Amino acid sequence: MTSLSDILGRAQQRARDLGLPYDGALTPAEAHEVRGHAPGATLVDVRTRAELEWVGRIPGAVEIEWQAWPGGAANPAFEQQLKAQVDAERLVMFLCRSGGRSNAAAAAAKHAGYTEVYNILEGFEGDKDSQQHRNTVGGWRKAGLPWVQG
Repeated sequence: MTSLSDILGRAQQRARDLGLPYDGALTPAEAHEVRGHAPGATLVDVRTRAELEWVGRIPGAVEIEWQAWPGGAANPAFEQQLKAQVDAERLVMFLCRSGGRSNAAAAAAKHAGYTEVYNILEGFEGDKDSQQHRNTVGGWRKAGLPWVQG
């Protein structure tokens, strides 16, 4: 088993290499390991309610929409909801479908004063494959990590 400091060190190096405005970028497997090593770490799933219900959820994740469905309107209460549910001093990891919305949410959290902020690369479903399907090229589900149907 890899140590927490090794995992976070790799994630922090990725963030520096990519010029990210938050502390680190984790693979789904690394994020799952972080949850095992650091029980106080919080995973925040920023997908829409529709995605959570129809695609699946991660047990124990805090669920706060970054954008609403349908239409994709920004959640104007995101920061307020985050502050109400997640301690700013804890390690917090953000996840969405494929990593884009969670990237924005992680940047917003860092800007709002959260001290240890990580994005989960690949998200829950990963990128589309050559057939335009998800869940075959990366992502939390493809990695075989814990999830339940909505």
